[in-house]
Amino acid sequence: MSVTGIETVDVPVEACRLVADYVVPCRADTPADVIAGGAVDIGPDGRIAAVGRPDELGPPPGPVRAVGGLLLPGLVNVHAHTPMSLIRSVGDGLPLMRWLKEAVWPLEGRMTPDDAHVGMLLGSAEMLLAGVTTSCEMYLFEAEVVAAAASTGARLVITPGVISALTRNGDVEPRIDEITEFHRTHHRPGERVTVGFAPHSIYDLTPAQCGEIAARAQAVGALFHIHLEETRSEREQVLAAHGATATQLLADHGALEGPTLGAHGVWLDETDRRLLGEAGAAVAHCPQSNLKLGSGIAPVAELLAAGVTVGVGTDGPASNDDLDLWEELRLAPLLARGSGHDPEAMAAPAALSLATSGAARALALPDVGHLTPGTWADLVRVDLDVPSFTPLRLDTLLTHLVFAGSSRFVTDVWVAGRPVVAGRRLATVDLGAVMAQGQQRADRLAGA
Repeated sequence: MSVTGIETVDVPVEACRLVADYVVPCRADTPADVIAGGAVDIGPDGRIAAVGRPDELGPPPGPVRAVGGLLLPGLVNVHAHTPMSLIRSVGDGLPLMRWLKEAVWPLEGRMTPDDAHVGMLLGSAEMLLAGVTTSCEMYLFEAEVVAAAASTGARLVITPGVISALTRNGDVEPRIDEITEFHRTHHRPGERVTVGFAPHSIYDLTPAQCGEIAARAQAVGALFHIHLEETRSEREQVLAAHGATATQLLADHGALEGPTLGAHGVWLDETDRRLLGEAGAAVAHCPQSNLKLGSGIAPVAELLAAGVTVGVGTDGPASNDDLDLWEELRLAPLLARGSGHDPEAMAAPAALSLATSGAARALALPDVGHLTPGTWADLVRVDLDVPSFTPLRLDTLLTHLVFAGSSRFVTDVWVAGRPVVAGRRLATVDLGAVMAQGQQRADRLAGA
């Protein structure tokens, strides 16, 4: 799909050897096994051919590029509604349900497919410039979201939404069929796109409907992505209506039997956490959005202790109000330590994994989130020649990265070996045109 006035560039894979001062693979088993004088070989297939010290590697697969600084895996945003960039910051100060009903849904009701396309282009550009190479999107207009990510070169997990207000007489079957067909035609992991299913929530749909959607996702091995225990009022509403928590209802209806991602998880109790851990489910921790809406603080340390996989997400730019995952990466350990009155609650390597390897596991993406041979060459270069990283020592490098790192230090980004950001400039899309279109379309949605 093309939107008038926006040009895109098809950047080829760059088979090469990238030599850096430091390389942090962030593997699930070892957070930093190559940390000084490292190199990453990118093969012609867009995957990592080798990681190690330059003098230990064989012949490079292409030109040697001394990029300097630090290379780490591309960051992974596990829960977003990125086309909402067109309604950024709307309804500030309202609690969740009033925010949705009074501010968000009236504007989204005016949104066209082309609006969603431009909103996704705008937000995808914002994420790539910040080193966020993958996002999991829960939204409608799924074809336009996929087309926009294809233009920017981002990796995408698209989970088309199922919302009761958009069904006819509460019948979700046609929408489930639509998503199943979309999965058949667009699920292309080798082309940077995977497709899941996303019922909005237990309080919006019925437990049986959520179970039905989960069964359809399980039948094709797809991710089941649902808002879960975001606010106290949501929890109380579900308990009053059903006599059980949302997590218990999902378990009772078989919804946790496949890859499952619950967004937010702020009010999960010990039993809920145990159920999720036993099921191998994941939670998307969105600290900044939860704080801004006054929803609370997710019990991340307790979730991890229960065996729940956790990744960080931004949520939508209407409630965050940006898509800068570095802020979530810093907030997650700070909130865990502060709420638990324990400075050991989450160490820097564990925090980093919430945006890399842990986040990738939450999205069932085994070839993303760590720099090891055979995985996708999704990489970020961070400039360390800045005051925030001085003094620089190996024993504090990861701590610096988590607590002093920032999107403003990201200089270059690769996705599947393609250089999508080069020298702090987007290489795939005319950013000025995207911003101009975004402004025009946002003004129309707001009635300006």
